[in-house]
Amino acid sequence: MEVTGTVRSAEQVVRRPVERASGAWVQVLVGPAEGAPNFVLRKFTLEPGGVIPLHRHPTVEHGQYVLSGRIRLTLGDGVQDVAAGHVVFIPPGLAHRYENPGPQAAEFLCVVPQTASYETEWLE
Repeated sequence: MEVTGTVRSAEQVVRRPVERASGAWVQVLVGPAEGAPNFVLRKFTLEPGGVIPLHRHPTVEHGQYVLSGRIRLTLGDGVQDVAAGHVVFIPPGLAHRYENPGPQAAEFLCVVPQTASYETEWLE
């Protein structure tokens, strides 16, 4: 059996609006369609003033890496600004929210497990 991989420019991947968000886009860079059975790698873009409302995922953790810009990140009861080079871990069940308070777009990568139990609970 031949093993192959996938190489492509992120510019070739369709951007879709993030559910219930304003000024937020998501691209699935690597996932089941590329043959990845265990994880999904997504790229999020938040336009200036963009917001992804407060939500949580009861059974799924997130690993994130900020590529550019600045994001005001709500994690549980805390709020902090993160910027390019910051790494974020969000455990299952922790409420989180994203807002871009800056004058330029913010981008971050997000890795989640590939699972049939991915559920989003919107809290605002």
